[in-house]
Amino acid sequence: MGRGFESLECYQLALAVLRESYKIADGLPKHEQFGMAKQLRGAALSAVLNIAEGYGRYHYVDSLRFYYIARGSLSESLSAVIAAQTVGYITAEELNQFRELVYSAMRSLNGYIAYVQRQRQGQELFGKSTLREEPAEYFP
Repeated sequence: MGRGFESLECYQLALAVLRESYKIADGLPKHEQFGMAKQLRGAALSAVLNIAEGYGRYHYVDSLRFYYIARGSLSESLSAVIAAQTVGYITAEELNQFRELVYSAMRSLNGYIAYVQRQRQGQELFGKSTLREEPAEYFP
């Protein structure tokens, strides 16, 4: 296993979402390859890349911005798969499995976001600017 962002559980789970997204996208009809499939691949890839980029930032406020984008990209991935199931491209069971994987990734990412907020890395050098996000329950 790698070091740095590669060892983060949220990154590893985002990679699992990416893998599953590509499998689903590959199974979509040919006429969806430049629509739904491209959007699904892009959203899943965005989650992985934004976690890595956020990790590479020094100030926690800057890092958090990328983690929030990654969380949105995970939601976008789920929405694309919901759409695929809605129009009959995948089964309800496939959707439920994907949903559970995305929820696991989001829970892990939310935990890492909370950790980063507590650490406040870079505050001494760059100041006490903060991003505020109201606590929310993301999953039932």
